[in-house]
Amino acid sequence: MGRGKIAIKRIENQTTRQVTFSKRRAGLLKKTHELSVLCDAQIGLIIFSTTGKMCQYCSEPYRMEQIIDRYLKVTGTTIPEHDNREHLYNELAVLRKETRRLQLSLRRYTGEDMSSIPFKELEQLENELERSAIKVRERKNELLHQQLDNLRRKERILEEENSNMYRWIQEHTIGYQYGGIEAKAVEHQQVLGQFPFYDEPSSVLQLSTISPQQFHSYQLQLAQPNLLDSNV
Repeated sequence: MGRGKIAIKRIENQTTRQVTFSKRRAGLLKKTHELSVLCDAQIGLIIFSTTGKMCQYCSEPYRMEQIIDRYLKVTGTTIPEHDNREHLYNELAVLRKETRRLQLSLRRYTGEDMSSIPFKELEQLENELERSAIKVRERKNELLHQQLDNLRRKERILEEENSNMYRWIQEHTIGYQYGGIEAKAVEHQQVLGQFPFYDEPSSVLQLSTISPQQFHSYQLQLAQPNLLDSNV
């Protein structure tokens, strides 16, 4: 059973259309080559796809330019040669005129060659300079405000750093003082440890409460007994 006849109309599906184009192009190039070889025909074939890609075939040993020139001669078609010199001259004249205008404007803005300027143009120039001065002052004020904001921000940062440094110094100073007090207290306790009656007030009070009889019970004895006899 043979295939059905395909209707010759534009294929809507893009993928199918591209596949069909590739197959038909290959077949067309093959048929063109066979016709050129078998019949010694001069053929120039140019194909553009929907994406703009070009494909061409030219019968050997000719070039595509030769085929096109022969076609133009046979059909009597001529390609007009565009002379761009006049267009270039016009563009050059416009550029020169614009250059002179800019140079004149520059001299006017710098205060040079003012004698040839009419009164109306002087007024216009004055207004332009005033507008320019206003824009310059606005930009200057804007930059000054930006600098002031930057300085204020740096000032806040420095104040925060100074506050942090001050707190750090205070904390470490208190720590050193507290450590010194503890060291002195330990040293003081070590010194007082040499006196066992310290912090014992009863010991001192006991000394004051000893009776005279208790003192008399402890009499001193002389090392030389002969001194006891007053007659000797």
